[in-house]
Amino acid sequence: MTTLFSKSLSKADIENVLSIPACTLGPLPFREGHSMNMHAHDGNGQEWIFSCNIQRNESVGHFLSVGWIEFVRERNLQVDDSVTILEEVMKNQATCIKLEVKRKIRLFGKDIWADVI
Repeated sequence: MTTLFSKSLSKADIENVLSIPACTLGPLPFREGHSMNMHAHDGNGQEWIFSCNIQRNESVGHFLSVGWIEFVRERNLQVDDSVTILEEVMKNQATCIKLEVKRKIRLFGKDIWADVI
């Protein structure tokens, strides 16, 4: 499995859209203003379909805007949770996008990262 993107969630990520710098994803199959759907599976194997758009911001450049508010609400995501987008190549050479979400919790005086299910 290959990590495509990972970040600690901000307030904007959980209230609006997940913003992913385009440069972290390699060449994208469409241009600014175009949209597509990203099919991804969470840790439970549930498929999610996210609407994605290429946008431009003067300070960051091009970025992928991912509409994922339903996922945020269902998983009760919070600021500082960590999201990782992974790509897995299957036996039939098809690729599968997976989402991992983790939350830092304190257990017996130590910080650990637990899956958000």
